[in-house]
Parts: sequence; structure tokens; C-alpha cells
Amino acid sequence: MKKVTVSQELSATTYPGRGIIIGMSEDGKYAVTAYFIMGRSSNSRNRVFVEDGEGIRTQAYDPSKLEDPSLIIYAPVKVLGNLTIVTNGDQTDTVYKLMSDGRSFEEALRTREFEPDAPNFTPRISGIMRVTDGEFDFQMSILKSDNGDSSACNRFTYAYSNPKPGIGRYIHTYQCDGNPLPSYEGEPAVLELSGDIDEFTETVWNSLNEDNKVSLFVRYIDIATGRYETRIINKNK
Repeated sequence: MKKVTVSQELSATTYPGRGIIIGMSEDGKYAVTAYFIMGRSSNSRNRVFVEDGEGIRTQAYDPSKLEDPSLIIYAPVKVLGNLTIVTNGDQTDTVYKLMSDGRSFEEALRTREFEPDAPNFTPRISGIMRVTDGEFDFQMSILKSDNGDSSACNRFTYAYSNPKPGIGRYIHTYQCDGNPLPSYEGEPAVLELSGDIDEFTETVWNSLNEDNKVSLFVRYIDIATGRYETRIINKNK
């Protein structure tokens, strides 16, 4: 699969929906992840990311304007020991709990399926990063309807061992804008990752459609020590 820049890939559509990027920094020192949310409705756009322990959660920017909290209020990021879980929904809690009980990432997600938001049936996208003893590997997953048929759930898991410096993988919920919204297709895209955490954060944020972007989370985890830095950008301030 051909590598593309972050700007090229993220700006290719006005509405990729929610997206996860995971990979290794250009200098090989950091495990990198980014998670963003976008919105077309006033309810979806009325959100911000806030820190919650070692992870984050979404919350209403203006609680008085919150309509339906289901599917939009959740914890996208949680940390379980040397694992960092990143997802686009409450399956974060499922992965956290079942992996705490000794189940695998894939086993945990077999208990879930796409979101019940007909006619879109938004895919559930998830990622998990393992950083331990100077080693880093990760997995990504997408659970989606069978070409809009809600009677079947198609499940895909991608595992990446020995990631290469300056390379990331990117998966998102929608191919593009539409009505209904078409689900993402194919393997996670291959991205060129460059810059420190602030440069990378700025590149991702500036590459997203100005009208539809809502919030962005970025984390750089030091592979040698496990220490991390986090950046959060919210359009609502």
C-alpha cells in the first residue's frame, strides 16, 4: 500500500467521521496515536475532549443544548497497565474490562458490533498500543455492517509488530460524506509521520475539514520509559 502524507489523506474527504492514527515517530523514540471526532449535527458538534485520569472522555460543551447523549458521550481513551486503548465509542470500556479479565483485544470486540444508528450503522473502530521494555506493537479493528445490511457484522483486526519509524496506520468510520454515510473500506491507510508532538498535532488538526472538525487527542509515548505527553484541541472554547 502506498504511503501518503497526513495532510493528503485527512484532507481527501470533508467528512471521514471519527478517525484513529497509530504508529511510530520519525525518530523511532515514540509510539504515536491520534483520535479525532467530527460532526454534522448540532448535537455531535456540541462536544469537547477532557482529560479523565490517564485517558480522556467526551462531554457536552453546552449541557443545555445536549440532545441525545447515546453514542456521543463516552471515554475514547483508557490506559490499562502498558496498554493504551483508543476507540470511537463505549467499546473502550468493553476492551478495558475484558482485557482486565484476561481476554484478548479481538475477543473483547467479538462481543460488540457496529453502532445502532440506522441508516448509517456507523462502524466501531478501535486500536490498542502495547509499550513495554522498550518494545512497541499495536492492533487496529473495525466492526461494520455488511454493506449496510444490519443483520450481519463484518469484523476485521489488523496486527502490527515491529512498527517502522515514521510510519502510521489510519482508520476512520466513513469513506466520505453522504446520506447514508458509506462505511470505511479496506485496510488502514499507510501514513508518513513526521515532527514532534506539537508539529504532528498541528498537521492533523489543520488537515481536517474546518466546518466539521470538533476535537482532537494526540499522545506520544516514550517507548523506552513509558512516559507520555498529551495534546488536546477542541474547536469549542
